[in-house]
Amino acid sequence: MKMIGSDELVVMFAPIAAYWMYSGIYEWFGCMDKYRLHSQKEEDTKNLVTKRDVIIGVLFQQAIQASLTFLVIQINGNSNHTYKILEPAFLICSTRFLVAMFVFDTRKYFVHRSMHSNHYLYRHVHSWHHRVVAPYAFAAQYNHPIDGIVTETLSGAVAFFISGMSPGTSVIFFVFATIKGIDDHCGFMLPWNPFHVIFDNNTAYHDIHHQVKGHKYNFSQPFFVHWDKLLGTYAPFTVEKRDDGGLQARIEKK
Repeated sequence: MKMIGSDELVVMFAPIAAYWMYSGIYEWFGCMDKYRLHSQKEEDTKNLVTKRDVIIGVLFQQAIQASLTFLVIQINGNSNHTYKILEPAFLICSTRFLVAMFVFDTRKYFVHRSMHSNHYLYRHVHSWHHRVVAPYAFAAQYNHPIDGIVTETLSGAVAFFISGMSPGTSVIFFVFATIKGIDDHCGFMLPWNPFHVIFDNNTAYHDIHHQVKGHKYNFSQPFFVHWDKLLGTYAPFTVEKRDDGGLQARIEKK
């Protein structure tokens, strides 16, 4: 068994630290009601799981994630004999990063869609995530353990191996993917959010999927929307002001 050093610990725990730090920032935005897609009251009344249970569920999921990351390190370390955060040329890193984004999105789209199309999987596994009807930041990784492993963790492992990312690049990638996933669930449409400028797949886009009428649409997450558009599961939407304050995402009528 390969000994775990500081580099490996960074790979294992940086995404987890980023998760709680970035979601914590959104908790500070709680008073910015005019940018909310759901009011604080809706978070308490619409959601079918308490915030306490969400925190416990996410921590359990992250413990599994760290354990599987350890296993990947053992496999990769045994094959390469060294595991140092050394970077190849910038162009190579960037290319591998983009490949990882595409692979990660692709696998997540098809697994996610299958979780909805298979009634057994949805009822007993994926419906856990949809207990959060009004999404908020630190509920982004609230999943059934099987869903978390199959949809999230294994998608990350496949993206890592296929892209050929170095450990250092993988740290950046998984922290970035974690932050993007939180942003998609944060429930805020902030006008200065750079993710909303760069990506069509944003907070409102994924909020549509969490709505009852949107369960069959907008499966893509967290980066691109091309699979939804190519395979007929894209739901165009608008973001409108609510009469009682704040914002709401609505599916456009066809």
